Amino acid sequence: VSSEEIGESFSPKVIIYVAPPFRQTHFDDKQIVVHNRLDEIHEIFSYNLYPGPSAKKGVYGALIRQGEEEGWVTAHCSAVQVVTPYDNVVTFMHEGASGSGKSEMLEQPHRLPDGRMLKGHNIITGEKRYVEIQRTCDLHPICDDMALCHSDIQQDNGKLWLMDAEDAWFVRVDHINEYGVDPELEKLTAVPSKPLLFLNIDAVSGSRALIWEHIEDSPGITCPNPRVIIPRSIIPYIVAREPVNIDIRSMGIRTPPCTREKPTYGIIGMAHILPPALAWLWRLVVPRGFSNPSIVDTESMSSEGVGSYWPFSTGKKIEQANLLLRQIEQTERTQYILIPNQHIGAWKTGFMSQWLVRDYLARRGNARFKEQQIVAARCALLGYALSSMRIEGTGVSHWFLKVNTQPEVGNEGYDQGAKILQAYFHEHLKPFLSSSLSPLGREIIECCLNNGNVEDYKGFFTKS
Repeated sequence: VSSEEIGESFSPKVIIYVAPPFRQTHFDDKQIVVHNRLDEIHEIFSYNLYPGPSAKKGVYGALIRQGEEEGWVTAHCSAVQVVTPYDNVVTFMHEGASGSGKSEMLEQPHRLPDGRMLKGHNIITGEKRYVEIQRTCDLHPICDDMALCHSDIQQDNGKLWLMDAEDAWFVRVDHINEYGVDPELEKLTAVPSKPLLFLNIDAVSGSRALIWEHIEDSPGITCPNPRVIIPRSIIPYIVAREPVNIDIRSMGIRTPPCTREKPTYGIIGMAHILPPALAWLWRLVVPRGFSNPSIVDTESMSSEGVGSYWPFSTGKKIEQANLLLRQIEQTERTQYILIPNQHIGAWKTGFMSQWLVRDYLARRGNARFKEQQIVAARCALLGYALSSMRIEGTGVSHWFLKVNTQPEVGNEGYDQGAKILQAYFHEHLKPFLSSSLSPLGREIIECCLNNGNVEDYKGFFTKS
């Protein structure tokens, strides 16, 4: 907009100053973004060229700051309306650290050439398990990474309402490493109706950019963060940019293999039902998990921080913890689940477990689980495990639902993994115990530190 067209009433709230040369002259060639939070305006000084932390996540930080002042949250999530073959509609919201399956929640399950889906591959025995579903559910994307949960769009029906906070999606394609992995996304990006911006994709001028051709950081080592920016207006079957209510709110976590000989926190079954209080704790600690594509310098278990949007926030963790707890208190009809990806015990699953759980829960509709359908998990931090699971007549083996039943893991390996998870929660929850935390939040955290059971967590919200 030219300066002549700007009236006196124009009052910008966010400004990004782009000055990449200072990265070399002042910041030892590091990616640096500086936020200046003034009373009337949020200034972002970007001293690097990469548009992730500079532009998108910088604006995200400004949204978080505004929500902190006004009492609402911009969630770090994807969301999708899932339409079953019987025209039942269930809306999912999927949160978690980078690599936890947000983009994958908008994808169809990846199939083998014969149409089967590989449920899992046992890393010890070599055994493979497949599942055949003739028709999976239709997917109508809502948002890919940032969801505005503004107080003005909430409708007081006991469910969380959100809308897309973005006009274009910053899509990671590190998992697409050959032709045919995701035909829909490959077609959309290879022959787009509008020009697209590709980042870390190996292409020459005038050629067609292919999203499985990633640049190399060094000879033989591909960049872990290839991206493409896609305007939401060209995404097929996308839901209009207006508020929608959430039926199921899931949390994803990348899990390592777990065996009796090498126990890890990879003890999470295909799906766990979480009481709201426990769901809140998971949103405080948000594990980055195993082989995280954004973390290249460590393999240890680390936290992405409150809500998984803490890396973009400029405020205080306690304020965000209180906002998330208030949000959960006000949305008692939204159901919470935990979904692993990459491994379930000794089985390598990739994202197939997430895709199967999505189809299974959508086919169930909005029905709550009955007491006989779920059982308290052996590790209380995992809430409830499913007693059984059947998709289109195909049963899921119990060792995918309860990892301790796997002969390669057993109770011994599971309990060692539970101790790892418990120690992690204790370490990352203790800093929240300040005078600024809400009384209910303090009680929930103290319950965890005292090794409370699932029923204790359930008791914090009587309607759960």
